Amino acid sequence: LDAKGRMSFPTKLRDILGGEFIVTKSINQKCLTIYSKPEWEKLAEKIAQLPDSKGGLDIKRWLFSGAGELVPDKQGRVLIPCDLRDFAGLTKDVVVIGLDDKAEIWDKGKWDEKQQNMDMSAMLAAMQELGI
Repeated sequence: LDAKGRMSFPTKLRDILGGEFIVTKSINQKCLTIYSKPEWEKLAEKIAQLPDSKGGLDIKRWLFSGAGELVPDKQGRVLIPCDLRDFAGLTKDVVVIGLDDKAEIWDKGKWDEKQQNMDMSAMLAAMQELGI
C-alpha cells in the first residue's frame, strides 16, 4: 500500500474479475474479499432476500456497510477505503490471493502467520472427505 491507501492489483486477477469489482469485509477472517460485479450482484440479491429477523439484518449490515467499488487507475492501482484498511489491519505490505471466483487482500504479516499455523493434517482429512 502506498501512503494514500492505493495498491497495485494483479493484472491476472483484474482480467478474471473484470474492470471494476467490489470489495467488502470478509465474513470469517480479518481480510478483505473482492468480488466481480456479476458475482457481487448474485450475492447481494441473495442477501437482500434474507429476513431481517434471525440474523439477516446483521448480515446485511456487515456486508453492505463496508462494501465499495474498486476501479483500477491507468497504472492498475486501486484505492482501498480507509475503514476497510483498518478492519483488515492493512498497513504497508499486503498479499492478494485468488479464490476461484473471488480474491482476498491480506496484511502480509497476518497471511504469513495464517500459513504457518495451517493444520495440514486437518486440511488433508477434509480434502479426503470431499473426495479431492
